[in-house]
Amino acid sequence: MHLSILLLSVLLVLPFSGASPPPFKHHPFPKTRRSASTQPQKLIEVSRPLPYDSLTPACSLPLFTHSFGNTYNLPPTATNYSAPLDCTWSNAVLQFSGASNGSQYDRISAVWLAGAELLRTSTPEPTPHGISWTFRKDITRYSSLLRRSNLTLSVMLENIVDDTYTGIFHVNITFLFYNIRKTPLSSRRPTASLELDQIPADFIIPVSAGGEEGFWFRIQSENDAVSREIQIPSNTYRAVIEVYVSAHGDDEFWYSNPPDYYIERNGLNITRGHGVYREVLVKLDGNVVGSVLPFPVVFTGGINPLFWDPIVAIGAFNLPSYEIELTPFLGTLLDDKPHNFGFGVAESIPFWLVDANLHLWLDDGPVRVTAGLIKYKNPNSRIQRESSFAKLDGKFRTEGQRDSESSGWVHSSAGNLTTRAITKLKFDNEVSYMSNGTIVKVEHEVTVQKQIEITMASSGTVASSSVDSKYPLTLKTATAARSGEENYEMSTDLEVSYEEEKKIDHFESELKNKQKCRGWMFVQGHDVVSGSGATSQTYAVQDSHSCYNRKISANEGAVVRDAENFLCGARGVSGSGSSD
Repeated sequence: MHLSILLLSVLLVLPFSGASPPPFKHHPFPKTRRSASTQPQKLIEVSRPLPYDSLTPACSLPLFTHSFGNTYNLPPTATNYSAPLDCTWSNAVLQFSGASNGSQYDRISAVWLAGAELLRTSTPEPTPHGISWTFRKDITRYSSLLRRSNLTLSVMLENIVDDTYTGIFHVNITFLFYNIRKTPLSSRRPTASLELDQIPADFIIPVSAGGEEGFWFRIQSENDAVSREIQIPSNTYRAVIEVYVSAHGDDEFWYSNPPDYYIERNGLNITRGHGVYREVLVKLDGNVVGSVLPFPVVFTGGINPLFWDPIVAIGAFNLPSYEIELTPFLGTLLDDKPHNFGFGVAESIPFWLVDANLHLWLDDGPVRVTAGLIKYKNPNSRIQRESSFAKLDGKFRTEGQRDSESSGWVHSSAGNLTTRAITKLKFDNEVSYMSNGTIVKVEHEVTVQKQIEITMASSGTVASSSVDSKYPLTLKTATAARSGEENYEMSTDLEVSYEEEKKIDHFESELKNKQKCRGWMFVQGHDVVSGSGATSQTYAVQDSHSCYNRKISANEGAVVRDAENFLCGARGVSGSGSSD
């Protein structure tokens, strides 16, 4: 049985003596891998296979090969990109492959094309015998960029290599292009579909930083305001901003952070605090036009690193992006002047990485596009807090809500269309401390309801979409002190889900993606020197055309069950076990 040391990103563990807790933090390497194999471990993020995975690409473009060694404080690594020649394609896929061995933290990474983010990802933590991983992301929505040439492809992966942290990340990126026969839904009429992957934008403008430290903005506190001035084309008839966001440092586990007054009254020596509410704000000329309650992605060094071997957490390889409809605000934007697009993170502490892509659809007809705002309602979030505690034990409840609505008209070659966007965000979180703070329970849930409707006076509704999302997380940790300074044992139970119901015109889909994890670890200083972790995941998606179901379980670093099918209406998934 092979034992190797793993870097841990521990959650909130309150003190055993009432002094100072080992907060959820990253510990360098000791990972207890229970597999006797000396072969590199293959890690996976469970997701639905792309519809073209079984097809031969019309062309493939190996773009990027690089080994990220000691790259901390260095700018992104760049290479040239030009659209493939003599290749007819309709859909595109980014294939990301990585490998590493040694001792190393997980690292955040991103891929940008001409400053527009295509992918936000994170690395697994390697072992002496090595790890490898490969995943694919559909990047068809960025087609307008992919059809251009002489652009810069940039990859950021800040890593530290020294005598202690020896892991170098070897990364390969390939773009795969497919020529898929289009359906009538894919016509270019302005109201054909509100799905970015069905009708990609004609023009994409990055809302991002300069690039010297990556193209993401680094937000250190709730008072940070980052922005960029952008002038959009005067023939724009639709606008959507796509936001990428990830939490790091003291805010990596923001949903478990105690309030500041609890820390102060107990004399705790921790920097993780400021409560649990975080909201990413999107601003236009200083006014909030949308916001995001982010999904709690757990990186592979997080909570108990033994959970994420070989199944990584939901979103760890392919962090989600978030879309906000800006079409109602074209009346402001179509004045041939630059406007300020900005971001903030409410109640945040260091640090958050945020950037965005502005997707624009352009009218190539003879009519001059004009627009106007009809309604704009976006009140401040309503946040309620309740607390009750005595010394280290207590309970903290936080509820938040924001209801926003905007509507506006756009006159273009398609006629006079009115776009109405409604968003309802709800936040519910309760953190409990028991047994002198050695037992911590977090119950966290976010629900998002988004509706978009495009109407024409002469024909009523011409396009609509409705997306309801929910992501609950339940976490319980129990910590016991062991002999020696900063030595402790922690047992953990975690459940996290991403659920989504989507209806776009006549197309419907439903996704349920749930992970359950249980394990323990013995931490010595900053090293996980022993422990165990088991993870099971159920992934089920069904839409108007097809279905996909997968159940997979891992224990002690090996897959013990893996079954999938493409059957609709299946109550369960049956199949033989697998340990590859």
